[in-house]
Amino acid sequence: MLNFTFSNVTKIIFGRGVEEQTGKEAKLWGKKVLLHYGGGHIVRTGLKDRVVESLREAGLEVVELGGAQPNPRLSLVREGIELARKEKVDLIVAVGGGSAIDSAKAIGIGVPYEGDVWDFYAGKAKAEESLPLGVVLTIPAAGSESSPSSVITNEDGWLKVGYGALVMRPKFALLNPELTFTLPAYQTACGVSDMMAHIMERYFTQEGDVGFSDHLCEAALRSIMQEAPIAIAEPENYGARANIMWAGTIAHNDLLGMGRSEDWASHNIEHELSALYDIAHGAGLSIVFPAWMKYVYKQNPQRFVQFAVRVFGVEQDFHKPERTILEGIRRLEDFFHRIGLPTTLAEAEIPVDRLQEMAEKATAGDTQKLGSFMPLGQADVLAIYELCQGETR
Repeated sequence: MLNFTFSNVTKIIFGRGVEEQTGKEAKLWGKKVLLHYGGGHIVRTGLKDRVVESLREAGLEVVELGGAQPNPRLSLVREGIELARKEKVDLIVAVGGGSAIDSAKAIGIGVPYEGDVWDFYAGKAKAEESLPLGVVLTIPAAGSESSPSSVITNEDGWLKVGYGALVMRPKFALLNPELTFTLPAYQTACGVSDMMAHIMERYFTQEGDVGFSDHLCEAALRSIMQEAPIAIAEPENYGARANIMWAGTIAHNDLLGMGRSEDWASHNIEHELSALYDIAHGAGLSIVFPAWMKYVYKQNPQRFVQFAVRVFGVEQDFHKPERTILEGIRRLEDFFHRIGLPTTLAEAEIPVDRLQEMAEKATAGDTQKLGSFMPLGQADVLAIYELCQGETR
């Protein structure tokens, strides 16, 4: 197990009606707030009005910026930075899922920075300060409500890049499972895939003596897979929605990765899919992750055997461990299919004529390796994209 320091400053307030506490929490961080959100959903459901009312009742002045969309765009981040500077806001409150939160995080670090905010994502600068950020979560998926990371898409070249800094971790997050009752089944499934991927990026490590966090990861995966079909079949099942929402937070608040080297190759490989084809991130991950597994499992077969046995209950074949491994991967794919997600490019109707281009972009022209479980060069990434092709079932 590696040395580690764990600290998470995000105050989590969980349960029915907690969005009404937005103003109470926000006023601890300033008097003028930039309210950042996506589109019509929070307006149609009345959530936006309730949040604004809570903020104003607490004596805060509210400036609004809507328009956050899946795979949040750099252009809106830049617009938000200029608006926040002009209005001299003290803090940001993001209402929505990972896209609104990630966009708000980028705005937060961009406001005090004298250069262009893309410098952080391009590796040219490190964020040392940020406007305080609060969150009202509506989509359990990205875990951005208590993580220190953000992913932004630059329309110039359609580059989807992540960046992380401790100053980006939200100060508070309000999680009401009832706000997820109206999520469509597909969006629920994509969120489930995303949080499972966050766990698996940490689970597949080459570090030894990490048995405690192994069991935490495995239990989280099993719980998510137990609750997901219930939430999809019964959208207003509070228990299922609550367990999924809390799991999504734990999956990406850093706890499950302590003492372990993390991989993140699958996320980087998927980013090229969603950047070019605007596929939902979770759907892209349900395609990429099984393909990544098939390509790298020989680097540490025992870890994949353990995954298959403990997470999916595969009966271990001691004579031919590869059978156990491949059955575990097959069961993962079957789970994704059962909740309505694709596991191949063909099923997602994504063309295969730009695989080479995506492999080049993912590895910066083969100048950087992806992942730590098995460092991947351009040829490796291309091979994984080719494994993603598959056939439509």
